[in-house]
Order: sequence, then C-alpha cells, then structure tokens
Amino acid sequence: MAVNKSKVAIGFIVAGVLMLSFGLMFVIVGPAVMKDQITKNTMIDPKNEMSYTMWKDIPVPFYMSVYFFNVLNPKEILKGEKPMVEQKGPYVYRKRCQKDNITFHPNNTVSYREYRKYFFEPTMSKGNESDVVTIPNMLVLGAAVMMENLPFALRLMISASFKTFNEGPFLTKTVGELMWGYDSGLVDFLNTYLPGMLPSSGKFGLFAEFNNSNTGLFTIFTGKDDIRNVHKVDSWNGLTELNYWRTPQCNMINGTAGQMWPPFMTKESTLPFYSPDACRSMELVYQRPGEMHGIPLYRYVAPKTLFANGTDYTPNEGFCPCRQSGLLNVSSCRHNSPVFISHPHFFNADPVLLDYVHGLHPNEEEHGLFIDIHPQTGVPLNVSIRLQLNLYMKRVSGITETGKISEVVMPMIWFEESGYIDGPILNTFHTNLVILPAVMEYMQYGFIALGLMTIIIASLVHYKVKRSRTKVSIEVEKTMASDKEPVKGSLCPDMQEKSIMSYSEK
Repeated sequence: MAVNKSKVAIGFIVAGVLMLSFGLMFVIVGPAVMKDQITKNTMIDPKNEMSYTMWKDIPVPFYMSVYFFNVLNPKEILKGEKPMVEQKGPYVYRKRCQKDNITFHPNNTVSYREYRKYFFEPTMSKGNESDVVTIPNMLVLGAAVMMENLPFALRLMISASFKTFNEGPFLTKTVGELMWGYDSGLVDFLNTYLPGMLPSSGKFGLFAEFNNSNTGLFTIFTGKDDIRNVHKVDSWNGLTELNYWRTPQCNMINGTAGQMWPPFMTKESTLPFYSPDACRSMELVYQRPGEMHGIPLYRYVAPKTLFANGTDYTPNEGFCPCRQSGLLNVSSCRHNSPVFISHPHFFNADPVLLDYVHGLHPNEEEHGLFIDIHPQTGVPLNVSIRLQLNLYMKRVSGITETGKISEVVMPMIWFEESGYIDGPILNTFHTNLVILPAVMEYMQYGFIALGLMTIIIASLVHYKVKRSRTKVSIEVEKTMASDKEPVKGSLCPDMQEKSIMSYSEK
C-alpha cells in the first residue's frame, strides 16, 4: 500500500502546531503556576510541612561570634589618656532557636515565643571561655554617668558604696564570666534593696539575659489572605507601636521578625524588620545581585543612614539625644544606662570616633552587615548581622572611680550572628528553585523550537509533494493533448483511399 506523503506531511504540520501551542502555553502559564506554588509554600501553614518546619524550628545552624576589646591601658585612661584596645576572639557560640506557644488566630495571624540557647564551640573559637580580658565596668562607669545630676553628697555616697563592694572602673574577668554572669556583692545589694534597677536578678553579665530566654510575644501575619503580608509583625508583646522613642515614626514596628520576608522581591524592595534587642525597627537596602550554589540571590546591606544622627538624617531625630553619626542611643530601653549600638569598629560612623580610641580598623568585609536573600521566596540564604556594644564614659565629680577619664564612647564588644543554608535544605532549594525552573524553561522553549522545526519541514515536504504532483499532472495533460492533435499535411488512410478513387473515376 502506497504511503500518501501529503497526508503524512499535513499530520506532522498539525503535530508541530500542537507542540508550538503547548510551548507557548508553557511560556504564558508556567510563571503563573510557579508563582502559585511559591505562594502556597511560603505562607505559614502547618499543611506545608517543609516550609512550616523551617519557620518553626530553624534547621540552619546559627552561630554568634563574640569579639572583646581588651583594654591595654586602664590606669592611663583614668589619667585622661586615650584608650588603647586590642581585639580578642572570636569566641563562637552555636545558637539554637525554637518557637513555642504557637497559636493561630482567625484574622490570619499567628502568635509565638522564640526561645534561644547558646552553646560554646571551642573548635570554632580563637581562645577559650577561660581567657581573661579587661573591659570597662558598666556597673560603675555606667552608673556614674546616670547619676551625674544627683546631689554631690549622694554621689559621694555612691562612690563609697562602690569601694565597699570592691567595684573598680575596669573589670578583669574571664570571657565566660563577662558573657553569662559573675558574682557581685553590689549586684546582690541592688537586687535586694533596689529591685528592677538591673536588667537581670541573678548574676550580672553582658549576655546573661539572652541565654535561655525568649524575644517576646510576636504576632505575625500568615499570608493566607495576602501573601504580601506574610511574616510581617502585627504586634509585639501586645504592642503595635513602641514607647521608647520621641517620634511616632521611630516608635513604629515595621517589617518582619527578621527571619523571613514576603516573596516576589525586586531590586526596589527593602528588608524591614523589628529587632527587640535593638529596641527598634531597622531597614536594609538592596546592594547587588549574586549567586549561591547556583541559586540566585539579592544582597541587602545597612544604609549609612541606619545609625545616622538627627542632624545628618532628619527622620532619626526621634532616636535622640544623639551623639556622632554611627551611634544609636539605646539608653531609653536599657534602664537608662549610657549604652550605644554601632557597627563594629565604628564602620560607617563619623570618623572622629576613631580618633578617641587606639586599635580600631573598620572595613566593610569584616564589619559590614548583610543578608543574602532569595528574591522569589523571601528566604535568607546567607546572613551576617554584626553589631557593637559601646559605653559612654566621662569624669563625674564626686565619684572618684571615674578619675580624670576623658569623655569617650568606648567600644566593649562586638558580635556577629551568622548562618547559611547548607546540606539537605540547600539541596531541596537547589532542586525546587534552580533545576525544576530550568527544566520547565528548557521544555517550553524545546517544544516551541521542535514545533517550529516540524511545521517548517512538514510544510516543505507537503509543498514538494504538491509541486511534484502538479508537475506530473501538467506533463500528462500535455501528452494527452499531443496524442489528440493531427499531423499537418497528412490524411488518414480512409480519406486517402477515397481521394484516390475519386481521382481514378475522373
């Protein structure tokens, strides 16, 4: 049985049109399908097992690296000389976070408390918790500034109490004691007779209130009604705004809780979040695109205006009283102690701050904070939050422990909280966010290319078959026409015979 090439060609053309249509449908519908899947998988819902588990119990190992500014010349500082410090560390702690008391509400919000614990990692540290360092004594030098406006006689009494409890202007303690607390007669006295004056009721340490604690009661949006609101804070400890600062704008609780953000980010998007430890909302800005193990990312960094003073950046006036740009006064939420937050080594701060202290060397690579985020899902891939704790020191008459200390914002410690996605979580992300979209893209353009090629080739075949048939038809018609046409000058035999007979008769 002969194959009808024309019909076969037409069949291939139809198949090519279908493949082309399928590919074009993928181009149009594919992104919408991906967006719908991302929306379903990024909202906070126990039915989304992987994303909910990632939110509830952060599977990524987080670490806190602590660096101390060891004071080299405490006696000279009391004489009015410039402080000299050397950086010691890092002392690295693994941070474990776990959300508890999770309660979903009818208005598409969920409440929780996140508990945190720290575990020392000696193999990752440069030193041990038994290392001894010298730093300013916050109980003495901080209290001196807080009480400088009290009557002179009362200041003398306070100075006498410092001497009674053997509290000097500088502390020389082990890293472990400074971090998690040490026994102090003065602390016991204050907690007994002036309860509430100190942030903790037990031992006094720089991070004593952080370990085995929670960050407060957060209520955030689940994103079920609007994915643009997922992870955004509705309230913190029942508050929709703070009361630490001087303006409504500075008291606003903006953004998320600082762990995840809404999906579908652009380069114009920012990363706002509320930090209970900094007592304020902060906002990071886009810096550049990047890639991590093939996964596309956006890097967000702190703008120079983050810790700028009210003179250099008017919206920050509410955080004042201010000093030089680059310092955030957190005394209003730290029991009025003269404590300032900055970037490490006064990075991005007023250069004059570096003139007051020897031993600081700021640079962006080591001291700038950043968050690398996957823009499609709002999930951080690599995080490094770096902040420095500083104490404002000065001579206060009547409190002899302050000696002749020059007015200075003294760096005490800086710390980095860091973590990045790795292992099975990274593999899952790579599969879902890199391989599958690439396969879909190759498929859609493959179908388009294959469809076009099939249509073109089949059309050419069909055209050739049709042309061949037309040519054959023309030749056949010519042949038939030539067979029917008589030859000029000749007669058929019958006619010839009749002509001869007629001629003979004549």
